[in-house]
Amino acid sequence: MSLQSRYRFPAAWLAEGWRRNVVISVDPSGDIVDVAADDVGSTARMVNGAAIPGMPNAHSHAFQRAMAGLAERRGSSQDSFWSWRETMYRIAACMTPELLNAVAAQLYADMLKAGYTSVCEFHYLHHRPDGRPYENPAVMCEALIDAAGVAGIGLTLLPTLYQTSDFGGAAPTERQRQFVMGAEDYLRVVESARAAAQRIQAEVGLALHSLRAVPAAAMTEVLATAGDQSRVIHIHIAEQEREVVAAQAHLGRRPIEWLLENAAVDQRWCLVHATHVTNQELEGMAQRGAVVALCPTTEGNLGDGLFPTRRWLDLGGAFAIGSDSHVCLSPVEELRWLEYQARLEQRRRNVLASESEPSTGALLWKGAAEAGAAVSGRRSGVLEAGARADIVVLDVNAPLFAGRRDEAIIDTFVFAGGPDAVRDVMVGGRWLVQDGKHYAETAVSAGYRRAVAKILNAR
Repeated sequence: MSLQSRYRFPAAWLAEGWRRNVVISVDPSGDIVDVAADDVGSTARMVNGAAIPGMPNAHSHAFQRAMAGLAERRGSSQDSFWSWRETMYRIAACMTPELLNAVAAQLYADMLKAGYTSVCEFHYLHHRPDGRPYENPAVMCEALIDAAGVAGIGLTLLPTLYQTSDFGGAAPTERQRQFVMGAEDYLRVVESARAAAQRIQAEVGLALHSLRAVPAAAMTEVLATAGDQSRVIHIHIAEQEREVVAAQAHLGRRPIEWLLENAAVDQRWCLVHATHVTNQELEGMAQRGAVVALCPTTEGNLGDGLFPTRRWLDLGGAFAIGSDSHVCLSPVEELRWLEYQARLEQRRRNVLASESEPSTGALLWKGAAEAGAAVSGRRSGVLEAGARADIVVLDVNAPLFAGRRDEAIIDTFVFAGGPDAVRDVMVGGRWLVQDGKHYAETAVSAGYRRAVAKILNAR
């Protein structure tokens, strides 16, 4: 007797395009073992919707969801990323393992409902706010692992090295004490996190907060010790113009330029933001096979600037998307704003589409899903045998999709849809969202409300 679960979709978006009457077979471990199109006689369970690959979220700071909307009042001076950061520090200082767990569980459940099926958690809240380590140095990592387990989302945990407040070895500020860790302690936390992550089949990679927060010697030590064992390596880079100027003053190079000269950047690397980049740096990144993680709603919210996506695609560059500070949790919002930024800059439409892929929505979803999977270290982003069964089911019976042919479904979803267009979500063969409801949303929401009340009352 077969232990496989078999699901039949009226339509599914496969590598070769849209196919009808598709049966996807999933084994008990959550992997797709077979995909059969035009299977009209199957006795598989019917799922009435259009199946597409789930979207990886390539960049997340879970705790920042608790501050969404709280940094939108003008201050006494000109607001920027640096003034926003003060609000972020105040929220970070309120986090305990229990509160972080509750915030992350709600965040991850909401991501799933919007169509994200996995998340790269860029995590640097290691200690108590005063900098004292917890008795278990990996307890905050475990809080995130447990939250992902409750929500069911695929997790790539990225314990993050953070040591200095700026270039030149500047000492960490008082607000940064809870982030700071020596290289040896950091590597021990990574190993502890890997052991804890096994219980939910999570991945654990490496993250360097930024060149301003990680001196060259510490970066070299961590990469030499653990780099070869890590399937993915992430870093914030060239997000702010001030960062570029400071790098030139202290390192004699722009941030991306310096990284390419001093680290063995390859396809495992995810360069987050890379907003302020030269053509030469773009060429170097593309030649190395690095992926850029773009977070348009956060980058727009912070006033970071615009990444040259069209030039990046012309070089064969790969991009993923992330929700970063979580002012928005919709993958289609991130994708459409990539295109809208290019349209506003060039004053024309469908800028990112190409002759080989004239559908802008299809190019965006496919590109971000596949590159996001690569920098997650997960076998996802496609509906094919051997991949994880991470599937998003669109409600094509909704008015939004009325009269649409298959080839218009993705464009309609990306440019006119939202979370309500997502009806069901499967991760690793497990249905987590059905009819738009997360299986644990009542309990998760109650925990989140209590946690946020404590956080905001403590500020």
